[in-house]
Amino acid sequence: MFAPISPGAPMLRITRDIALHEDDIEIGFVRASGPGGQNVNKLATAAQLRFDSNRLTLPDDTRARLIRIAGQRMTKDGVIVIHAQRFRTQERNRADAIDRLVEILREAAIRPVPRRATKPTLGSKIRRLDGKKRRADVKAKRGRTGYDD
Repeated sequence: MFAPISPGAPMLRITRDIALHEDDIEIGFVRASGPGGQNVNKLATAAQLRFDSNRLTLPDDTRARLIRIAGQRMTKDGVIVIHAQRFRTQERNRADAIDRLVEILREAAIRPVPRRATKPTLGSKIRRLDGKKRRADVKAKRGRTGYDD
């Protein structure tokens, strides 16, 4: 059912350090679900892409991000399964599935920038307290005023 894309397939460049051989991607076509009338019932246009992530040599942090980003699309064996059925033709669904795989891999390759804790400036503290004081005065004037007899 699943076959490699083509013999002698080129490499897909994911990032500067990560390249993916297109022979590692298996694409099969199945019938799409949902509305579409007879076209859906007779033609297998939905692309089902399978990619074994264990074939890629990834750093541990990148692999952890890939597992988190892929979520339910990744099996316990590390195979990413993408089901593409947005379009009416096999070619567009095939290209869509490959684009989605590349996007997942690129997103996993980006290291998040660590957050550096900062302190609020003196000016921002003063402005915050002034605003609180102003608001407190407005609310205090809403209450009943006492009579000085």
